[in-house]
Amino acid sequence: MRRWAGWILGVLMCWGVWAKAWAEDANYAAQAVMRLSEYLKIDTINPPGNESRGVAFLGGILERAGIPYETAESAPGRGNIWARLKGGRQPGLVLLHHIDVVPANRAYWDFDPLSGEVKDGYVYGRGAIDTKGLGIIQLQAFLALHGSGARLNRDVVFVATADEEAGGFFGAGWLVENRPEIFANIGFLINEGGSGQSVGERKVFMVEVTQKVPLWLKLTAHGRPGHGSSPQVQTSVTRLLAAANRIAQTRFPARVIDPVRTMFHGIAPFQNGEMALQLAAIDEMVGDAEFLLALQLENPRLHALLRNTCSVTRLTGSAKINVVPAEASAELDCRLLPDQDPQTFVRELEVLIADSNVSIDRIMGFTPAVSSTRTPLYGLIDRFLRERYPGAMVVPSVSTGFTDSHFFRDLDIDSYGFSPFLFEADEARGVHGNNERISVENLEQGTDTMIELLKQFLLH
Repeated sequence: MRRWAGWILGVLMCWGVWAKAWAEDANYAAQAVMRLSEYLKIDTINPPGNESRGVAFLGGILERAGIPYETAESAPGRGNIWARLKGGRQPGLVLLHHIDVVPANRAYWDFDPLSGEVKDGYVYGRGAIDTKGLGIIQLQAFLALHGSGARLNRDVVFVATADEEAGGFFGAGWLVENRPEIFANIGFLINEGGSGQSVGERKVFMVEVTQKVPLWLKLTAHGRPGHGSSPQVQTSVTRLLAAANRIAQTRFPARVIDPVRTMFHGIAPFQNGEMALQLAAIDEMVGDAEFLLALQLENPRLHALLRNTCSVTRLTGSAKINVVPAEASAELDCRLLPDQDPQTFVRELEVLIADSNVSIDRIMGFTPAVSSTRTPLYGLIDRFLRERYPGAMVVPSVSTGFTDSHFFRDLDIDSYGFSPFLFEADEARGVHGNNERISVENLEQGTDTMIELLKQFLLH
């Protein structure tokens, strides 16, 4: 009887520990809502950024929790912050988000973009999804790990950076160059770039493993200046317009790279009608010009994953309406498939332009890299989400945009775009658009999901 009493006491004590832990995790999830609301009220619109304001906010939370942290400004007001929980010798994990947000025009919003208002089951504000919402759930999970007192099998580092929306050169890129010790013995990173979506009763989670490579270029056309009242046969402006038009009208060859093939096959069952069959047979359909045009009209993002693209986004000419300028320029936002050599692509543009009076200069470009899906972290994300949401699909994805993950893939750190949110079809439209918001339910469930995922990765 005494032996049974001891066993029962042990079970009750174990249950008490788990019940306490569950209650604490629930509290971290509930806290996420008001913390995000406060975070959204901090103006970190880039330009100019002022991310040090966000650093002060995040640092205050870490300090109250008794967690040491460090900060660094890459330039006045361009703050970055990081904190580390020590663990075993296995390759560590970084939780990364960016503090800066893109501008918002109040005239097109139904509420103040910096209000942080909590209303009708949503938290409203610029950055709610991109990426202050992700940052808060990462922070809450980080605090939960610290609060548990459990011994971790590896270090976990919370990192919040400046300037991602303008290329990351004052943030993640600067830290890699100037604070490399942060990323010593780091093997994995979780960042923005993927999330879940409900399609009727079905659920699909995208985990970003690579992205199209940005190559921002400037075309400069040269010609003889003159008076606008005396038109010339050719000027810098006419040369520029011809060159830019050739590029804008070009459909670069379409092809299917392996990560895109895997992604399309994974999302095909979630498409309606003929699109499901077409994406499942993408290797055959990629040669069909009518299909490619229809895909571009219906879903430009998916279409962009099948070819290199260039968008003409900025034009500069004369400073005065009646002056023909000696120089005129255009800026191009080109995005290359990850296996494309940028220098080869620029040479192809030079051939396409076919005008020695038009030069091409590189504004910004990154290197291509793909994170493996055969790692302990990716495998856990896949299993965990399938168990948590029975019937869900987990698909490695390719992003048309870029994130700070490329800085870390260059360091051979397996980096995954994963936000544990589950959006309805129209919920994510506010990202870089109007009326950005995230549901309270998503925040609370996302925090709980992140806590449980990290516990499984870090405590076993």
